[in-house]
Amino acid sequence: MLGYLRPSVIGQAVRLKVSDIGYATRLFFKLLSMVSATFRRARLVGEQIHFLGNHSLAIIVVSGLFVGFVLGLQGYYILQRYGSSEALGLMVALSLVRELGPVVAALLFAGRAGTSLTAGIGLMKAGEQLSAMEMMAVDPIQRVLAPRFWAGVIAMPLLAAVFSAVGIIGGWVVGVVMIGVDPGAFWSQMQNGVEVWADVGNGLLKSVVFGLTVTFVALLQGFECQPTPEGVSRATTRTVVMASLAVLALDFVLTAMMFSI
Repeated sequence: MLGYLRPSVIGQAVRLKVSDIGYATRLFFKLLSMVSATFRRARLVGEQIHFLGNHSLAIIVVSGLFVGFVLGLQGYYILQRYGSSEALGLMVALSLVRELGPVVAALLFAGRAGTSLTAGIGLMKAGEQLSAMEMMAVDPIQRVLAPRFWAGVIAMPLLAAVFSAVGIIGGWVVGVVMIGVDPGAFWSQMQNGVEVWADVGNGLLKSVVFGLTVTFVALLQGFECQPTPEGVSRATTRTVVMASLAVLALDFVLTAMMFSI
């Protein structure tokens, strides 16, 4: 009997997973289609940008500073072996602008803002606020999810830029102030080696994609969680895990595409 039931159980699980993927895809494109209607209520988007961006700024600045410290210290001892310590500024800037800035900022964004989004939407669902909106003919996706979605898309690149800028300052403090690298060589190598479109543009594109991904995962988990304290807790945990894995996987895909062009 178990042998006959197992294929049906597997098939049911596959159908449910495909259904979940289809629902998530429809929700994603629905949020994208609401861009004009969402920005007609700019106040709602602005409030969410303040909530997601300003409240995440402290951890972004502190983390960026210490990442810059580590890059400056490790980079100096690596470059010194080859007599290229004056290229420290270039190494720090490229590492942050291309990779560490968007990736680490996205991981921190998922841990701080993503969990807040999931918990907030989950608590609204548990308190039947979303159901009350539907009873009053108010679309909760347009009123609640869309402003948060586009606010996350806007806030994420700004936070990544702040992370990279603060990290460069941290690398300058360690390399120039503490170790004694020539400041002119530090900044000139950086200015001559970092390209706006190839380096800064690719990092900006990555941060936009990461913002889309992390914010959507957080909203989806909150919107579809079980309306119980345990359900909200599990959804918050899934947000951090799924968003972090998605960021790392997308970083590999985007980096491979950018360097192959």
